[in-house]
Amino acid sequence: MLVAFRFFLTWWGTFVIAALDASMVFFLPFGVDAVVIYMSARNADLFWLYPLLAMAGSTTGAALTFWIGMKIGEVGLERYVPARRLQRLQCRVRDSGAVAMAVPALMPPPFPLTPFILTCGALRVNTWRFFTTFAAVRLLRFGVEAALAHVYGRGILRVLRSDAFQTAVMVFIAVAVVGTIASAVLLWRSTRHAPARA
Repeated sequence: MLVAFRFFLTWWGTFVIAALDASMVFFLPFGVDAVVIYMSARNADLFWLYPLLAMAGSTTGAALTFWIGMKIGEVGLERYVPARRLQRLQCRVRDSGAVAMAVPALMPPPFPLTPFILTCGALRVNTWRFFTTFAAVRLLRFGVEAALAHVYGRGILRVLRSDAFQTAVMVFIAVAVVGTIASAVLLWRSTRHAPARA
């Protein structure tokens, strides 16, 4: 049993960790993927359920990030996204639209998904088109992982339950704690030092 992940190793835990992963604060690379793979391998009869839960949670978390982007606007993005990355994101949104911005939902960490979502909200891209594409792409990503876990379940479980993997999980948990704290502090500082609006 992956003791460090026990809190998330339930149907509702899959939804929660996916929602947190798409938020602006929580930081755990491959956390959602690991939970989807583990749960799909462990519960072979319900392997189809976990991609749906992960997609729903991820879309819920992305909706909050998107809404924050709408509230802060294009000018406010400068407080949350580094200038060089922001310029590239803005050009990409304007040139390619919401669909191209949702496709990064397929990309694994360390690809910065949250800044993309935030930028889409700030630039007020078509909400329906963005989230339809985002949800479909997330479902594709998690669905492929669940299908592979269903097929190779026994071998995956042996790896996930090994001492080496347990150690790796603890390292990832430590990284997640540090990263989440750092993200929260940066978010708090950027909000605290935001210029007052007229």
